Amino acid sequence: MNPVWWILIAIVVILVGYVIITYNRLVRTRNRIDNAFSQIDVQLKRRHDLIPNLVETVKGYAAHEKSTFEQVTAARAGAITAGQTGSAHQQAEAENVLTGALKSLFAVAEAYPDLKANQNFLNLQEELTSTEDRIAYARQFYNDAVLGYNNRIQVFPGNLIAGAFSFREREYFDAPPEDEAPVQVQF
Repeated sequence: MNPVWWILIAIVVILVGYVIITYNRLVRTRNRIDNAFSQIDVQLKRRHDLIPNLVETVKGYAAHEKSTFEQVTAARAGAITAGQTGSAHQQAEAENVLTGALKSLFAVAEAYPDLKANQNFLNLQEELTSTEDRIAYARQFYNDAVLGYNNRIQVFPGNLIAGAFSFREREYFDAPPEDEAPVQVQF
């Protein structure tokens, strides 16, 4: 066989190998994103499960703060719905609303010294704080995975392979910046 054919065969094998390696890397990265997103969901579900207990504990001490409890309950329901039907951006926005409602709930709790000393409330507050830290870490990990994936599908020559196999850009789990004004509590 002519040496030119050997060279052509070697080039084709190298190109096919490169396509296979790049495709597999894109699939692994996409799967890492899906896993990271599911980890966010796990932590958000934990947060959503803690909130009714927290609301009930605060209700026992501050029954006349009905509007705050309704806001927290409505924000929780909105966050659960967004998690089931929305995009990462919609879910992040709903979770941001829930965070604001929780700030109002904790502001109400600050006005009741007996509540602040209640062991059940303190345990729930600690669990929620721990969960918030986990959510922040999971969001960071997810966004880092999305960054790596989006870079791989946008940079040449990976973009050629990504386009040929319909790899699409993923969106970040960004919560819009919160209003930094302090929560106003009125009695």
